[in-house]
Amino acid sequence: MNLTNDAHIQTTDNFKDGKIATHNDKIDYQKRHNDWKDNFQKNDDGTVKMKYDRRSNSEKEVLVKGARDSFDKERPTGNKTVNKDHVVSAAEIIRDPAANAHLDKDEQINFANSNKNLQDLDSAANQSKNDLKMNEWLDSERNGQKPADRYPINEDELREADKIAREEYKKQKEEGELKSIETGKQSQKEEAFRIGGKALRALIMQFLVELIKSIFSKLILWFKSAKKSLDSLIASFKSSISSFISNMKNHLINAGNTIGTTIFTAIFGPIVRTVKKVWTLLKQGWASLKEAIAYLRNPENRNKPFDRLILEVGKIVVAGLSTIGAIALGEVIEKGLMMIPVFAIEIPMLGSLASLLGLFLGGLVAGVIGAIALTLIDKVIAKRQKSEAIVKEINKGNKVLNIQNKLIAINEAELEYTKENAIKSISDNHKKAAKIIKETIDNISIENRTNEVVNSGNEARLDNIINNLKKLSK
Repeated sequence: MNLTNDAHIQTTDNFKDGKIATHNDKIDYQKRHNDWKDNFQKNDDGTVKMKYDRRSNSEKEVLVKGARDSFDKERPTGNKTVNKDHVVSAAEIIRDPAANAHLDKDEQINFANSNKNLQDLDSAANQSKNDLKMNEWLDSERNGQKPADRYPINEDELREADKIAREEYKKQKEEGELKSIETGKQSQKEEAFRIGGKALRALIMQFLVELIKSIFSKLILWFKSAKKSLDSLIASFKSSISSFISNMKNHLINAGNTIGTTIFTAIFGPIVRTVKKVWTLLKQGWASLKEAIAYLRNPENRNKPFDRLILEVGKIVVAGLSTIGAIALGEVIEKGLMMIPVFAIEIPMLGSLASLLGLFLGGLVAGVIGAIALTLIDKVIAKRQKSEAIVKEINKGNKVLNIQNKLIAINEAELEYTKENAIKSISDNHKKAAKIIKETIDNISIENRTNEVVNSGNEARLDNIINNLKKLSK
């Protein structure tokens, strides 16, 4: 698809540079260009061989042998003394990109051999003129003499004949150029109509993609459910269709973007042609790629095991590829159905019935396969999560045990410290008590000796108590 002017309307400059309006199906400009280039000799590198003409002071393409034959076939040539000369020479017409772009070969020959372009000319003068333009030849000199000095010719009549012939030549080229423009515009309109049909088809396809996504999500839930039955499966389909209809506004916006993309691709066809085969992949995969990158960049996921990250990204990729798979599988189904005549019937603006069925069935099958793939990945992830939970629980228990062991060690250390402090305190108290007792005994002894206290019958017992106290205080 390409709606640009250059793709449909052939200009002389583009024709000369080999830029062909290949989308114009009214005129085969590529063939015209190939036929035009076949008139010239080529160098070893494939470029056109050129020669310098000193009389016209210009470079000219070197014609292949026989290039003029079609112009000279079955035309009046005159006699030995007076020839019928092409005023605008066949070589000039052959070299002219405008004539070759906008006039077919028959039109070129008809003009070349028309009454307005055939002129009686002295045979010797005709040979001298060769394929020069009339005015170039008349203005040229040889040994200081111009053609009018050397040959029996009427210069004024020849210049007038040249003027008439060139006016006619210009007129026919302009008419041919207008034809190129008209056919180009007509071709452009027809392709625009075809693009409209493709855009509408793309619209329907976008709706199918959104519906498939809705079915896809419900299928995943169905696969994960404990009880699977035909009734629950049908209920899932009904729920997905209901969800699709409720989000119709968003679907219309997405569909509008799809139409815009289709038209953009058509208008800028030459730019996107090189990526046409991967356009769908880029378009459908971009959202998945962004989602995968966002998932990997999420700080919450950075500490997850590498294999878990791969599985999660795999889910995102599978979801994105399901749509691409739907398109590819749809094409395969379409080709198969096209073999059946009833499915090959074309529906105006929509394409064949096989195409529509291919899109839907391809999307449905790809959706089911994608749902199964995601379910399997989810099961693997669930197993990994369970294993990770067990490992975390064990690690947590070990951590608790480590803390308990540390607390026990701390308690034991505190108990030992308390015991040591208690023993030390008892020992200190004993020493203090012993000191007090000793001082008391000493004071009693002194007092007894001073006051000469006599306790009849108790002296021996008192001495025994004093001795024992002394022993205790030691």
